[in-house]
Amino acid sequence: MLLDPGNTLFVRGATPVLLLAGAPVHDALPPLTAPDGAIPRCEGWSIVPRLTLCVVDGPGDHGVLVPALAAPVIGGSDDGTAPGHMADWCDDTERAGGAVVLSLDRLPQTLDWPALLSSGTTRGGFLPALT
Repeated sequence: MLLDPGNTLFVRGATPVLLLAGAPVHDALPPLTAPDGAIPRCEGWSIVPRLTLCVVDGPGDHGVLVPALAAPVIGGSDDGTAPGHMADWCDDTERAGGAVVLSLDRLPQTLDWPALLSSGTTRGGFLPALT
């Protein structure tokens, strides 16, 4: 299923993050439990990061496609809030061997990682990258 790129946020970093809002795979992803900030791996899930299209693939028929080139990207070597580039996010994902995918009801106004990881409504975890 195609997800509107306006319902996503790609966050650059040593472990890149993809935030999904209102995704059709929300209920299929495992509830996030991140004690001490340790993000668990999502068994049976993977991510294929590409410049034009990002695929989040799950077990069975679960999955979502994001038109990545049109999606917002933040973070990187700047102060963490300036727009970045999708190619850089894909490179980050390749170096990390995957990305953290978090599914939420809606995108947050500010990135408050402790709140996102302990909200009780966030679903997801680390997805290995398929190359």
